[in-house]
Amino acid sequence: MTATTLFSPLTLGALNLSHRVIMAPLTRMRATTPGLIANAMNAEYYGQRASRGGLIIAEASQVLPSGQGAPCTPGCHTEEQAAGWKLVTDAVHAQGGYVYLQLWHVGRISHASHQPGGAAPVSASAIAADGMVTTAQFKREPYPVPRALTTEEIPGIVEGYAHAARLAKSAGFDGVEIHSANGYLLEQFMQARSNQRTDAYGGSIANRCRLSLEVTEAVARVWGADRVGIRLSPFGVANGSGEADPMPLYTHIVSELDKLGLAYLHLIEPRSSGAGQADVDHKDVPSACELFRPSWRGVLMTAGNFKADTAADTVARGHADAIAFGRFFISNPDLPERIRRGAEFAPYNRATFYSRGPQGYTDYPTLAA
Repeated sequence: MTATTLFSPLTLGALNLSHRVIMAPLTRMRATTPGLIANAMNAEYYGQRASRGGLIIAEASQVLPSGQGAPCTPGCHTEEQAAGWKLVTDAVHAQGGYVYLQLWHVGRISHASHQPGGAAPVSASAIAADGMVTTAQFKREPYPVPRALTTEEIPGIVEGYAHAARLAKSAGFDGVEIHSANGYLLEQFMQARSNQRTDAYGGSIANRCRLSLEVTEAVARVWGADRVGIRLSPFGVANGSGEADPMPLYTHIVSELDKLGLAYLHLIEPRSSGAGQADVDHKDVPSACELFRPSWRGVLMTAGNFKADTAADTVARGHADAIAFGRFFISNPDLPERIRRGAEFAPYNRATFYSRGPQGYTDYPTLAA
């Protein structure tokens, strides 16, 4: 039997991929303001990183105005934002690639300066996250205490995801990924340290997972389950997250999601939790893909500090079906080709991850260049 490699074809839901090197969703804070609209520079960036038969998961995009948590992050809740994203999908499709959009609500990982009317951010409970937020004025301040969503408001959150999913379809995306990781709103509901509710969305593991499952089901009704993925971060510590004993919680939600027939499950490896803020490599942590592979019958994608050799080994061993690369896709627009050829990865410049212009965004060269 031939061993599976990073360049073996993969059926991912409704898509037939030519390889298994995926571009992970990466916040870059380069949307046009006002309006938080994807633009021609964003289209150039994604078009540079598209490959024939490859999959890009475009950056996390807020599904509601209340979902924003940083300056200049794109949204997908207005017609104008959908029109901006159409530039991106056209650019990726012109290269023969596929592109999903990641749907996002940051919850408490925000600040009044990002909120409609200067309101407090919302969350599962009125518990502030540890750490600092970047305000709309690009200042750093401690996270504020959020307002707990009422039970009556939660259907509006679910509909926000469904509406964003409909706009993503109109923008020409090939599917969507639900962001239920990294300490953002859906994970705030899932984890006991951020959820002290006493209604149907709090208390038991099943209740705390209810919102993520309702959102996933609503988005699947828009797209069909075979064009929907979801991202989880078991054992993650980003943005004040962390469950005391993650296994019961994540075993439950993975098992429930497995029943829905989704295109894929996307895991963030614990060793890379918080990588957006600093270069990290947490030691003595478990392998998320190895732990949850037995609970997931579909396509399993994983991400986190992979190199070409470790990615190839993980796929060959069957621990995951595809590997998502983040930071190295920033500095290597032709990353799949570099891996195929055994070429060195170009280093990235962290100082330009969240800046405003083309430097560190569209100016990284390909091997051919």
